[in-house]
Amino acid sequence: MKRLFLPADHAVEHALHGLVLSHPGLLRLNEDPLYVAARERHPARRVGLVSGGGSGHEPLHTGFVGSGMLDAAVPGRVFASPHNRQVLEASRDAAGESGVLHIVKNYTGDRINFGIAAERLRADGIPVRRVLVDDDLATDSDETATGRRGTGAAVLVEKLLGGAADHGLGLDALASLGTRFAAASRSVAVASRAQTSFARGGDAFELPDGALEYGVGIHGERAVSTVDHPGFEQLVDRMTRQLLAALPRATGSVLLLVNGLGATTQLELQAVHSRVSGLLETSGLDVAGRLVGTFVPALDMSGFSLTLTALHDDWRPYWHAPARTPAFPLTESPR
Repeated sequence: MKRLFLPADHAVEHALHGLVLSHPGLLRLNEDPLYVAARERHPARRVGLVSGGGSGHEPLHTGFVGSGMLDAAVPGRVFASPHNRQVLEASRDAAGESGVLHIVKNYTGDRINFGIAAERLRADGIPVRRVLVDDDLATDSDETATGRRGTGAAVLVEKLLGGAADHGLGLDALASLGTRFAAASRSVAVASRAQTSFARGGDAFELPDGALEYGVGIHGERAVSTVDHPGFEQLVDRMTRQLLAALPRATGSVLLLVNGLGATTQLELQAVHSRVSGLLETSGLDVAGRLVGTFVPALDMSGFSLTLTALHDDWRPYWHAPARTPAFPLTESPR
């Protein structure tokens, strides 16, 4: 039975120790409670940015800690929310002169634990606001009590907010802007094989040959529907059309994320990227920024997700602002 190559105990702690050893000039590790913090920040930044969530989605969020993005990231256990004490201490550490902004994916545990930490921060006199990322089209239904899940758009929102924070914006302005970034973003994901079960090994669920989970979640949640694989072009076209139909299109420009779910090759992701880019161009949209790679996996799931963010012209400087983190690529020069 397939198992992950991880130690039996304290796997998250070991992995974070390795991450910080790889990037000693960028990161420092706080072991109790567990979080990762940036060693440097832009001198104009007045608000600390903190995010986090379950492990198993690396490089999200710890790989995006550093100059130009997050000031701290709080990891939970695999597919589990971090404890509110972790969020509290990371936020105290990261807070700037104007407070701290939490970037939270829309999952019940994350909302509860970040919420408890926010209450305690306010009691300590530290201003705090929250941006909720809720981009997943698979859960955009009245039957879903919690609303859309937070998925791949978290990376784009963290980059945009990092650039905005380095422009010196205050807490209320960042919270308002981050809410607009999230509202302008939509994602959809598919998988042909489940992730390995962290607890027991083997596939977390079984799929028949030739089948896809359409609308899978980043914690390995099964989709609403299992469909026959329609072929490469038909699948990518369907996903792209679905995103475009749901996207709030205030401008003619978008950010594009083509994201691997853990076991998907760069060869596959770049082929998807090429197809999506052509469809967006045919639709009259300019791709102002793009990321292609594994940024928000579900451990080692075979599949990919697409994310689009409708980009307003005045947001472009935030996207192109410098960032230096373990996992975010060198920022493109603006065209």
